[in-house]
Amino acid sequence: MKPDVTIRNETSVDVSAISEVTIAAFKTLAISNHTEQFVIEALRAGSALTVSMVAEMDGRVIGHIAFSPVTNSDGTPDWYGLGSVSVSPEYQRQGIGKALIREGLAQLRAMHARGCCLVGHPEYYKKFGFDNVPELVHDGVPPEFFLAMAFDGNILQGTVTLHEGFKADGHQERAGDA
Repeated sequence: MKPDVTIRNETSVDVSAISEVTIAAFKTLAISNHTEQFVIEALRAGSALTVSMVAEMDGRVIGHIAFSPVTNSDGTPDWYGLGSVSVSPEYQRQGIGKALIREGLAQLRAMHARGCCLVGHPEYYKKFGFDNVPELVHDGVPPEFFLAMAFDGNILQGTVTLHEGFKADGHQERAGDA
C-alpha cells in the first residue's frame, strides 16, 4: 500500500465521496447489480454500519469498507457481514483494499465480534482467513461464494441473513421525499 494512504473511520463529510468511490469501483464489474452505493446508504440510514472506514490520500477518499450485523438461524450473536469494499479504479491493485479489510477485521475483533462472513471471490478472501463452510448458507448465494471466518474458533451453522439494507436498489422512497 502507498505510504501516504490513511485508513480511518468514516465521518459525515465522507458520505458523498464514499458513494462516488463505490460507484466507480463497481462500474465495470460484470457480476455487480450496481446497487452497492444504495446498500451502503440504507445500512447507514438503518444505523447498521457497525464499522465503516475510508482510505484517504491527499485529503481525498479513495477507498471504503463496510461491516454490518448479520443474523443467523441458530441465534448466535455478534457476527458481521463484510460488504462492500471499494477502491477507486486508479488506485486498485495497490494494496488499499487489503489494508481496508485487515483494519476492518481488526476493529471487529477489538469489539469482541465472534466472526465475519461475506459473499465474494473465494481465491481473494481466503488470503485473509475466510473459508467456505458447508454448514453455513446464505439463501440464493452459491456456496462457493459464501465465506466465513470465526474469531473465537466457533464457526456458525445454519442460514445467515444480511441486514435489510442489502435489498436496497435505489428505488426505495427516501425519508423526506414524500
